[in-house]
Amino acid sequence: MAMSAATTQSFLLNNKTTRQNYQTLKSATHIAAFPSTHVHPTTTLTSTYKSMSISCSAAASTTTTPLQTPPSTSSDRVFNFAAGPATLPENVLQKAQADLVNWRGSGMSVMEMSHRGKEFLSIIQKAESDLRTLLNISDEYAVLFLQGGATTQFAAIPLNICSPDDAVDYIVTGSWGDKAYKEAAKYSKPNVIWSGKSEKYTKIPNFDSLVQNPDAKYLHICANETIHGVEFKNYPTPLNEKTILVADMSSNFCSKPVDVSKFGIIYAGAQKNVGPSGVTIVIIRKDLIGNAQESTPVMLDYKIHAENNSLYNTPPCYGIYMCGLVFEDLLDQGGLVEVEKKNQKKAQILYDAIDSSNGFYRCPVEKSVRSLMNVPFTLAKPELEAEFVKTAAGEKMVQLKGHRSVGGMRASIYNAMPLAGVEKLVAFMKEFQAKHG
Repeated sequence: MAMSAATTQSFLLNNKTTRQNYQTLKSATHIAAFPSTHVHPTTTLTSTYKSMSISCSAAASTTTTPLQTPPSTSSDRVFNFAAGPATLPENVLQKAQADLVNWRGSGMSVMEMSHRGKEFLSIIQKAESDLRTLLNISDEYAVLFLQGGATTQFAAIPLNICSPDDAVDYIVTGSWGDKAYKEAAKYSKPNVIWSGKSEKYTKIPNFDSLVQNPDAKYLHICANETIHGVEFKNYPTPLNEKTILVADMSSNFCSKPVDVSKFGIIYAGAQKNVGPSGVTIVIIRKDLIGNAQESTPVMLDYKIHAENNSLYNTPPCYGIYMCGLVFEDLLDQGGLVEVEKKNQKKAQILYDAIDSSNGFYRCPVEKSVRSLMNVPFTLAKPELEAEFVKTAAGEKMVQLKGHRSVGGMRASIYNAMPLAGVEKLVAFMKEFQAKHG
């Protein structure tokens, strides 16, 4: 096997049998490739250097080629059904790759830019503008790009909206709604007006039957429960017009049109549908800003972030940039009306496969509130679940294991999951059933 100069180093560092000869080979290789600057201290040099080749066998290469990484193609990528961080649009990744080292001729990567420089300001302003277009967000609302995940907002919301003795209402339809309620208890007086825990979080209540507190500062929901696969198809109206509706939309954010004007606050971690981990988006009605409890940490005070246009401190610059690319992509697809149609089609195919399996696969969620984003299912023979996950991974379908708290399987089919991925999963499920049913 012949080894070119450019590939010698990577080859040797990964082969134990030739590692002891590394220094000698490295010296000769660098003399051939970079005679004026790379000289090993133990090498005796002549005044004129000639190109040479390094051979590990009788066949020797006579040319030196630069070290290159083969470009990734669609065939190299898996179908990633992870709940988050999750799959991103391949065309978005390719665009980011093309601009990684030198963003639009700036001579810098986005990762190197000052967050107060004109280059990054153009990025964050464009991202906000495109998000406003996607969701038709009026000027009555501020859009904040923050950090800390949606979990941090579990505390930030009551700290900014309530006094410690104020009542707030929570509808708990899954694990994340429950976590939000428990965190709010540290900073307000929350009341769970409905919980689906006794039915293992498989339903959403009839809104007319809810007993709301007329004095509640806000009514909180989790619009889509990532773990349990329960999604609100419409939204409750607070009893008191002064009570605001607050929604954690982390796992269905930008998956369909939403009437933002019905909400006082919408918040979402970006890592499921619109970007990588590290960015948290908060959409808040401006009249709600500026009333934080005195003990509110500065980094949780919406007023600070709104006044500084999300630039009070260094934001997650690259994550915001990636979100901006995703927003562009969603607009290019025709906006959220078209995106929702694609999501409905993917979900229908998968749920139909589950429901038509004669009980081999089962989805526990009530059909009227099944999530378009997160599809949990179990096997009639639980002992086959580990084999299902392993075999699917061998077929380039990964992260299908259910959340550790509920078990089974879960396929997260966010915006960026292509129809082909769902079709391949359904075909695999049918083959697996034919073999084991």
